[in-house]
Amino acid sequence: MTAPAVILIDPQLGENIGMCARAMLNCGLTGLRLVRPRDGWPSQKAIDSSAGAQEVVDHAQVFDTVEEAVADLTRLYATTGRSRELLEYIMTPRAAADDMRKSTATDGHRTGVLFGGERSGLSNDDVAKADVIIQVPLNPEFRSLNLAQAVLLIGYEWFTAADQTPPESRNIQDARPATQNEIDIYVERLGRGLDEGSFFRSVEMRPTVMRNIRLMYQRMQPTDQDVRTLHGIVESLRRAGPERK
Repeated sequence: MTAPAVILIDPQLGENIGMCARAMLNCGLTGLRLVRPRDGWPSQKAIDSSAGAQEVVDHAQVFDTVEEAVADLTRLYATTGRSRELLEYIMTPRAAADDMRKSTATDGHRTGVLFGGERSGLSNDDVAKADVIIQVPLNPEFRSLNLAQAVLLIGYEWFTAADQTPPESRNIQDARPATQNEIDIYVERLGRGLDEGSFFRSVEMRPTVMRNIRLMYQRMQPTDQDVRTLHGIVESLRRAGPERK
């Protein structure tokens, strides 16, 4: 799928362009377009601040006008945090990311996102070129983002719109989740040890307590290695028992 182009209009500092390139590559974006970079191009400061994303900087395209920068694109998005007196379609970054992917996959659009300069953002004329305005839901009392933050935010939503990373995972390395039978065997062994140590104040309370102990271990989601370690602890305590008397 063709990724959206990132178009920076009137960027000022090479360092900011480099940090945008870094944010882009974090999110799988490589198409950087620059309109009138204030400090000229190429920029060693941009390379230095890109922190390894030099491929994005090296392949950046430079244009004299916004019209030239977006000439080959068929669907444009403009990022702005300010209210505009324009009749425009407004989306959150998440909705815009879904729309970009759908537009590319279904309708064959070549998409791009407009970002304004550090000082004043996008002009009304630039915003008017866009099909969609992207507005980020932020603290209404303070919506200010720096350029790289804005690029990262939009890029992240675009990347995660198709990402299949599970919301939760456990790093258990070479271990595996313990089976129900392995947990049952351990809990039964623990119960026998508790009986020998007169843990239960009455026979009647034993089933309830053992059920709670079983649920406690179940909530832990132990691995097979965890269960083996617990067996070792119980065995060590059993051997130490006579020595303490």
